[in-house]
Amino acid sequence: MSALAPTPGIPRHGLFYRLTRNKVGVAGFVIVGLLLLMTVLAPLFLDSTIPGDAQATWQAPSADHWLGTDNAGKDVLHQTLLGGGTVIYVGLGAAAITTLIAVVLGSLAAYLRGPIDSFLLQTTDIVMTVPQIVLLAVLGSFFQLTSPTVLALLIGCLSWPILMRSIRAQVLSLKEREFVEAAKLLDLGTSRVVFVEIVPNMAGYILINFIIAVTNAIYALVGMYVLGLAPLAGANWGIMIRKAWTYGAMSLPEGTLFMMAPVAMIALLQLGLIMLTRSLEEVFNPRLSEG
Repeated sequence: MSALAPTPGIPRHGLFYRLTRNKVGVAGFVIVGLLLLMTVLAPLFLDSTIPGDAQATWQAPSADHWLGTDNAGKDVLHQTLLGGGTVIYVGLGAAAITTLIAVVLGSLAAYLRGPIDSFLLQTTDIVMTVPQIVLLAVLGSFFQLTSPTVLALLIGCLSWPILMRSIRAQVLSLKEREFVEAAKLLDLGTSRVVFVEIVPNMAGYILINFIIAVTNAIYALVGMYVLGLAPLAGANWGIMIRKAWTYGAMSLPEGTLFMMAPVAMIALLQLGLIMLTRSLEEVFNPRLSEG
């Protein structure tokens, strides 16, 4: 009796299957994808200069203003749709900088050990000892933080120590594996062994921590806006929260949506990022991929 032929379709061990196996992770991809699409398309269809109407301040939702208006008579929905670009850009940029610094320094510290390891560990202790919010306040008083790129660079350069220590611990474990010993015997060089042989084996760990770094960077950016450490120019979710707090939107029934709309969008983005890590774990964790 011949064996039954396998059912045609998506391979059960393919990348697409593992990405879509976890329904929570798929929902996360959809949420993040839609928010990214919104930030790309909204500036193409909406005027970046949001008109205000002094006669229409703090209006309740209506056919003309689906989420009402703010203290300047500006449409809340218009601001919400346009407000994600800077927040997401800074979050991704800061996370990329944080991850890059942490991976490079953590890998080299663990692989080389000795004085370099000690120096880098002491550097992380110093950076973690300085209160980040105080340092941001000081830097904000000296520099005009009007550029999203500068904000991303600033947040990224202050957020790497904890991840660097985690990467160091991972490399300390991996450097004792047989494939690393074989690479050393072949005298491939430090950079080749570290960044070609070791680091790719941490791809899943690095990617998931990158997602976590994005969420932390967004929180840091919004905190800067709420505390007035970054210029309140333009329209983004952090500035909306700051203005809602300043102008007492929480005490006005008509201003509730002006406060809650950006909070809801940030929470939805954070939820989507956390959820999509479930699918990433399915791809990079062999034990979860079995079955």
